[in-house]
Amino acid sequence: MKAAQLVLRSTLASAAILAATGIAHAQEVNLYTSREPGLVEPLLEAFTKSTGVKVNTVFLKDGLAERVASEGESSPADLLMAVDMGNLADLVDKGLTQPVESQVLTAAIPENLRDPGNQWFGLSMRARVVYAAKDLEIDQITYESLADPEWKGRICIRSGQHPYNTALFSAFMSHHDAAQTEEWLTGLKANLARQAGGGDRDGAKDILGGICDIAVANSYYVGLMRSGAGGDEQRAWGDAIKVILPTFEDGGTHVNISGAAVARHAPNRDQAVQLLEYLVSDEAQKIYAEANYEYPVSSGAAVDPIIASFGELQVDPTPLTQIVTNRKEASALVDRVGFDN
Repeated sequence: MKAAQLVLRSTLASAAILAATGIAHAQEVNLYTSREPGLVEPLLEAFTKSTGVKVNTVFLKDGLAERVASEGESSPADLLMAVDMGNLADLVDKGLTQPVESQVLTAAIPENLRDPGNQWFGLSMRARVVYAAKDLEIDQITYESLADPEWKGRICIRSGQHPYNTALFSAFMSHHDAAQTEEWLTGLKANLARQAGGGDRDGAKDILGGICDIAVANSYYVGLMRSGAGGDEQRAWGDAIKVILPTFEDGGTHVNISGAAVARHAPNRDQAVQLLEYLVSDEAQKIYAEANYEYPVSSGAAVDPIIASFGELQVDPTPLTQIVTNRKEASALVDRVGFDN
């Protein structure tokens, strides 16, 4: 009997120690994300292998904020992951996130790529670049010069209301006033070779087809095309272009991000922070670069060779939170100049 009591006391003591250290139960974290499964799963598998923490993932193509808001305080969501700075800002505006104080995160992520109140953090970048015909004698360009008359009838771009372009136009407004931005958009529209529309890869396709000489598009699509991930036809599109990293006249290259935030009512907050910190590690940043040809946010992480071939990326220092505040006005300007008509 005494032996049994000793075993019981020992078991209870061990349980208390485990509870105090946060490992009394199998550890897990619930991730809600709008990123494609094929891009996220390699990261999550590596995280679980490294830490033993299980990741339960809910993939949502649309309506991430609406889903979490509808679940309220009982939401099981721990970490919210999204593409586009605007989507992350919307999560904050709707009161769905909480601040995270982490030296790991602030040391790895440049200040302009995270929320000043530490509500969300950028995890990877895609640059808004220029695709150009390979035989075109040009190796540098500014965003401002895209409205110059020399490009009349020579530019392809997707809808001005697409988030990729709204973000770029919002960034333009951070360097110029609204009147200058409207004038620039009017000039850019006048230079289009076809109606704004399609996708970014269509810009490369249309350059190969002789429809336009340059296109405004995202950097990572070049990796997807040239790697053959999209098939031989898209490889030919990627091989038909060269990539130029544009800059603002008084700044650098515009980037958008994928990022994440800890949910306001996260039941597994510690594990959520642990996953967030893992995502800025060199191991995870390398996976980002390989899985989707994105730029790592951490300066110590390697860039995929296809993306590195574009040259050194000088990220525009404008805080993303400042760019986000211009979205509504930039969208209104797109309609005012009839950019998509």
